[in-house]
Amino acid sequence: MFKGSKTQLKTATFCFDIVSIFATAALAIAICFTFFFRTVVVDGNSMNPTLTHGDRLIITAMAKDYKYGDIVVCSQPNPMEKTLIKRVIATEGQRVTIDFVNGVVKVDGVELDEPYIAEKTYREEGIAFNNTVVPEGCVFVMGDNRNNSTDSRSPMVGFIDTNYIMGRVLFRLSPQFDMHVADF
Repeated sequence: MFKGSKTQLKTATFCFDIVSIFATAALAIAICFTFFFRTVVVDGNSMNPTLTHGDRLIITAMAKDYKYGDIVVCSQPNPMEKTLIKRVIATEGQRVTIDFVNGVVKVDGVELDEPYIAEKTYREEGIAFNNTVVPEGCVFVMGDNRNNSTDSRSPMVGFIDTNYIMGRVLFRLSPQFDMHVADF
């Protein structure tokens, strides 16, 4: 039996409870970030102005129903040997058309409302995928900094197989550690 006063016993019990709470919380966080969430750092400016170089992102691998507007992190092999962070523009079966004269992107003939882009899409060089239908199991992605982004328009990237999508962005932690919910 514990030899000491009741106060010492209460203090020891309280300390044990506090340590147990922190250990349980640390274990829960470790499990969540191992199986459900990941952190990723933005490398480059292809998603400006939405995301900037150095932003930390929290992504979820649980979301598999990608739709227009989702920002996803892709590990699909590419010649640049980079993990890509891009916005989903179209999903399987949808037709993507880019009008380089007017700088607009259309999906199934409907012009996209894109308030998030840095500037309209005028860069045509190196574009291999235009006026094309997205194959089954794939998505068509583009960076928000359209004229400075290597994305699904390029033969180096092409369509993204959804099996290579690591996750969808949930939160952005800026370099100053301000947290922003992914409403982009």
